[in-house]
Amino acid sequence: MSSDLVKQLVESGVHFGHRSSRWNPKMRPYIYARRNKIHIIDVRETIRGLLRAKKYLANVSEHGSLVLFVGTKRQAGEALQKAAERCGMPYVNDRWLGGTLTNFRTIRSRLSRLEELERIRESDELNTYSKKMQSSLSREYRKMYRNLNGMRTMNRLPECMVVVDPKKEKNAVKEARKLGIATVALIDTDCDPDQIDLPIPGNDDSMRSIDLIINIIADAIAEGKAQAATQQQQKAEGSEAAAPAPAPATA
Repeated sequence: MSSDLVKQLVESGVHFGHRSSRWNPKMRPYIYARRNKIHIIDVRETIRGLLRAKKYLANVSEHGSLVLFVGTKRQAGEALQKAAERCGMPYVNDRWLGGTLTNFRTIRSRLSRLEELERIRESDELNTYSKKMQSSLSREYRKMYRNLNGMRTMNRLPECMVVVDPKKEKNAVKEARKLGIATVALIDTDCDPDQIDLPIPGNDDSMRSIDLIINIIADAIAEGKAQAATQQQQKAEGSEAAAPAPAPATA
């Protein structure tokens, strides 16, 4: 990692943890010091976590698997949505619905309902309903759009889940662990690293810190996708080159 990235991490405040009274003792290996009753996270551990996460996520996306981004806290919502959309992956940034992973079939049916409501709204069919029914459909649509819009492209269970603050997203982490889905998470000093497969120690309350880490992860996923596309193109060109030439026509 370049010194520029180290500078960006420090400037974003990624090294600031929570008050020392709120820490999880399991985070001890990732803590550098304590200053003014606040734990300081070791940036070297943040970089190690980032390197491992980048390598793994690039490999996952290269093989065509899905990565689900999860971060419902206010500081993470917008940055997480932009990063997920940029690398073409599903996301949850408003509310985690219980059973999103463990009861995935039901979630897919709700997505079908969302698409049905959109068709009704875009056509003249909406005018055939009473005003009370139109209002009810509009409320249903807004609620479903807010909760499910980010998962439209999730036509199967993800290979991996990227989480901002696993303490807040404990239900999502629990479902992922139950199904054997790998987890990558930005974890602060009050989190339990044992619940996460690839922890990235860092400040999960700062918008700048979250934005920087999530975008680095999104870049790794995009690179993996680009690598897969390049390999497919080379394979296709190789197949064309290896194809036998047509036999010459006889007189």
